Amino acid sequence: MRQVSVSMAIAACVIALAVAQAGAQEPGSGWTAERTAWGHPDLQGIWDQTTGTPLERAADAGDREFLSDEEAAERERRRFAAFDAPPRAGSPGNCGSQWRDGSRNALTRTSLITDPADGRIPALTPAGERRVAANRARRQDHPADSWADRNLWERCITRGTPRVPNNYNSNILILQTPDAVVLLNEMINETRVVPLDGRPRLPDDVRLWNGDARGGWDGDTLVVETSNFSAQQQFRGHPVGGLRLVERFTRTGPDRIDYEMTLEDPATYTRPWTVVLPMTLTGGPIYEYACHEGNYGMEGILAGHRAEEAAGQP
Repeated sequence: MRQVSVSMAIAACVIALAVAQAGAQEPGSGWTAERTAWGHPDLQGIWDQTTGTPLERAADAGDREFLSDEEAAERERRRFAAFDAPPRAGSPGNCGSQWRDGSRNALTRTSLITDPADGRIPALTPAGERRVAANRARRQDHPADSWADRNLWERCITRGTPRVPNNYNSNILILQTPDAVVLLNEMINETRVVPLDGRPRLPDDVRLWNGDARGGWDGDTLVVETSNFSAQQQFRGHPVGGLRLVERFTRTGPDRIDYEMTLEDPATYTRPWTVVLPMTLTGGPIYEYACHEGNYGMEGILAGHRAEEAAGQP
């Protein structure tokens, strides 16, 4: 984690916005992506996805896709102030704004979701709604009977794929070979190896935490399609066992990759939906994410619930 003061974070956001806008080169602008020795667009480096732009558009934004620079800076100021305000301030496990990174990407956008046009997650299917109700009831009745009742992130197993940036450690190291791309997420140090050699997919009964990925090039865009997610894996509270995820990585400037992901899961959502998220080149380094070594929260959660049970609380 990196300590960043509120004023420095907001100033960095304004500077990063200008850099991101300048770095997003349009075709014909004179900038050309460098190539690897074998001819693929070079995506290698350590890339930061940190953003204060919400996944979904706030109701008060109406149908606006973008804010003014002044409105976006004020939103970031309020976001950081909330980290230090009650009831969040001083709560267990909350270290305040000094532990958060400032936004570096998509600062003026009102939502990371670009499709549907309203910037909102599509409506759930009836089956998806039933799962939400069942999960909510289970969490209420069995919040911490054992470690298995806690989510995979708390258990230091996986942050999962797909993912949206956290407030810190949202860095990705990209490495390339002629027939594979490696995506290393700093958060929990998870590595995804994406074959580019056209090998067949895994059988449907073989399931992985971050799915079975296959990649290829569409012009200068790396396209990664992933399926075969573990049924235990979730995204925003929904199981992703039936998810088809399509990610696109396009180098658009010396310091920028435009990233886009489309989620299609007919068992959960009534339609596919798409998120865009620029990535900014950073000098790094990637740090060890020592989750298990410092995971005192899990011990506290389970001990706290044992104390509640002893006191006769549900």
